[in-house]
Amino acid sequence: MKKVVFGAVLVLLIAVSFLAGRWYTPHGADKNSSAGRRVLYYVDPMNPSHTSDKPGIAPCGMKMEPVYADEGSPGQATGSTSASMPAGTIKISPEKQQVIGVRTAVVQKAAVNHTIRTVGRVSPDEKRVYRLVAGIDGWIRETYDNDTGTLVKKDERLAAFYSPQVRAAQIAYLALVGAGDDRFQAGGRQALAPSQQASVSLQTYIDALEGVGMSQQQIKELGQTKQFTDKVYILAPATGFIIARNVSPGQRFDKGTEWYRIADLSKVWVLADLFRNEAEYVKPGMKVKVTLPHEKKEFQAVVSMVLPQFDPNSRTLKVRLELDNPGYQLRPDMFVDAEFPVTLPPAMTVPADAIVDSGMKKTVFVDRGNGLFEPRQVETGWRVGDRVEITKGLMQGERIVVSGTFLIDSESKMKMAALGMQAGTQAQQSAGRAKDIVCGMEVDEATSRAAGLTSEYKGKTYYFCMAECKDTFQKKPEQYIKDRVQGPGAGVQEQPDQKERRVQGPGAGVQQRPDQGKSKAKGQGSGAMEETHAHDSTVQEHAAQSHPEKPTVSEPMGSHGPAHAPAK
Repeated sequence: MKKVVFGAVLVLLIAVSFLAGRWYTPHGADKNSSAGRRVLYYVDPMNPSHTSDKPGIAPCGMKMEPVYADEGSPGQATGSTSASMPAGTIKISPEKQQVIGVRTAVVQKAAVNHTIRTVGRVSPDEKRVYRLVAGIDGWIRETYDNDTGTLVKKDERLAAFYSPQVRAAQIAYLALVGAGDDRFQAGGRQALAPSQQASVSLQTYIDALEGVGMSQQQIKELGQTKQFTDKVYILAPATGFIIARNVSPGQRFDKGTEWYRIADLSKVWVLADLFRNEAEYVKPGMKVKVTLPHEKKEFQAVVSMVLPQFDPNSRTLKVRLELDNPGYQLRPDMFVDAEFPVTLPPAMTVPADAIVDSGMKKTVFVDRGNGLFEPRQVETGWRVGDRVEITKGLMQGERIVVSGTFLIDSESKMKMAALGMQAGTQAQQSAGRAKDIVCGMEVDEATSRAAGLTSEYKGKTYYFCMAECKDTFQKKPEQYIKDRVQGPGAGVQEQPDQKERRVQGPGAGVQQRPDQGKSKAKGQGSGAMEETHAHDSTVQEHAAQSHPEKPTVSEPMGSHGPAHAPAK
């Protein structure tokens, strides 16, 4: 009995300890986590614009989350750095960075080695494709053992044909050859007069035999045997494969009919498909590696001197590669893999995943340290593989986010929305920041000053993002200053000695004289100026009537608008 009671008491104590621990753990953890931290307010996790000074349940049904003083307000940095950070800068704790997978990398300027991989199609070399065409009308007498795809040797017999024109050409040829033999026999008669011998040429009759399709080999046999033949043999002009065959025994053919088509595949072409942005890096004479898919066979090809041809169906450029084909391993219409090694000059590049492209602008996030991430608008150049060139917006040595950019961009936009800012508006310049007059990049004055990227010109300090911009400005400072001070619609550039002058509105197109430096710009167009002129005339007449002893003082009116009376 005592054992039973003791066991029940023990179980009860364990249960009470467990329940007490369950109750104490969240309360104690909350107290410890919030100890020494001041809560600014509570925010809806799904809608940052909805805040409250008391904890509770948000309209979305989730618990309101506290925002502590050491975390700062949404969208702004904390401490003394808040004044130098542009709008949209957010702070992310190391724990959150680990959760969302944030990774950073240093921006560097270096040469880019890349391999463009694409697919190509094997094609016969057009200079090594032979078409055997009929020169006369006739009939096919015999065909031999050759089909499409058969490898034939040079001068191998393919077929035989007959035509009445062949016999006539043989008679004329043999008559000349026989007459020539008789002329050199003792006591023989001369078949042709001396005047006729000059106009008769043996080559003329040989050309006639070749014109009807007889080969040089058969013509030589005809001259030796001096016997007529009813068969003219069609011979292979080179060693190659028959890729087309259009003959059969007893077939009648017309002049111009193609009998055979033979391709010499000892050297072939590969037509590789490249997009336009890739083809610009391919140069004639470049070495290319060609491989057969699923086979460990490699070939070295050379880019042809011929310009790439555009294919309207695939919207790609056909780059021609020339290569040897030992053992005829490459056959027409086979697909192969081609690798183009590309080396680009040194440039500032970043991974493609580091750029958030909204279509209207491209943004990267710069790691400013202490968990601060600044959105920076950049301009890009070429893209090769997963690397993108940065032409404006970043400096060498800066650290940017290369992974987790989408979540950081979403958080930045939500923070900006909580502050009532437009997501697409540009960040306003804050204290301690300036804009590079050459490239337009926003830079930190203290950072540029420490790096020596400043220049004094006519009493004014200019800040730059990199040494190249500084050198460019120092070569032609007047050019960049004129471009900067040009009016939005006036079409007039201010000179350095015109600091006191102001340009009229977008519709006036007039420069004020130096003695009008204190006057204010008038209306936007000529209609508004005429109305103002009429109003000023009425006021002057009323003043003259009311105060005849005080004559109205006015200045001559210019060609584009009325002059302004000085303030009384």
